[in-house]
Amino acid sequence: MSLENRLAVITGATGGLGSALARELASHGVNLALLDIDPARLEPLFHSLSLPTSRIFTQSVDLLDLSATKATASAVLNKFGRIDILLHVVGGWTGGKTLVEAPAGDLTFMLNQHVWTTFNVIQAFVPALIRNGWGRVAMITSPYAARPIANGGPYAVGKAGQEALMQTLSQELVGTGVTANLLQAKTIDVQRKKVSAPSSDNASWTTPEELTAAILYLLSDAAGTVNGAKIPLFGSF
Repeated sequence: MSLENRLAVITGATGGLGSALARELASHGVNLALLDIDPARLEPLFHSLSLPTSRIFTQSVDLLDLSATKATASAVLNKFGRIDILLHVVGGWTGGKTLVEAPAGDLTFMLNQHVWTTFNVIQAFVPALIRNGWGRVAMITSPYAARPIANGGPYAVGKAGQEALMQTLSQELVGTGVTANLLQAKTIDVQRKKVSAPSSDNASWTTPEELTAAILYLLSDAAGTVNGAKIPLFGSF
């Protein structure tokens, strides 16, 4: 498998998972379009990768703005001429209150973070993958989307909506050479605590490196028939 000269769009690029993906894909020769809402965090990531400007594009964009998201996709295409991979790894959680207590804003925030950003990036970027006749879309979900826990309703609703969008997309992509898959994690262990200080509390957490390894498999030609999957990366529930 060679990913050299493929173009990967990574949203939430400055987060713990997004930056790990950027480093790993860069080492495989992948060209990168790194998107984040915070321009101040994009600059240090850009410099840390030490890539020639011909291989990297960075853009601050609000993914809740469909017009801005589509304009960003056009800018990426203008620079690279193609988009092959979409890794939408924008994260976010709010909770801790029962459904009776939770303010409506919590549900709105989770729907925006997980449903509307997913809908917008699909509309903006996936058409370019379809035109290639080859492409990969991957996003991160949670087992709590299907099995909500107490005091986590808005998050569960947001992730369930994201899963519904992605599984619909996977069916609409059949026969195009493009796949869409989900990776399930309970907690993304950005600080690698389950490695440095393992405990029963963090045993089911997932490191960015574990998620990156699974995504690399999904990007491979060997995973060409994997479509519409929800891959658990959290051990037991």
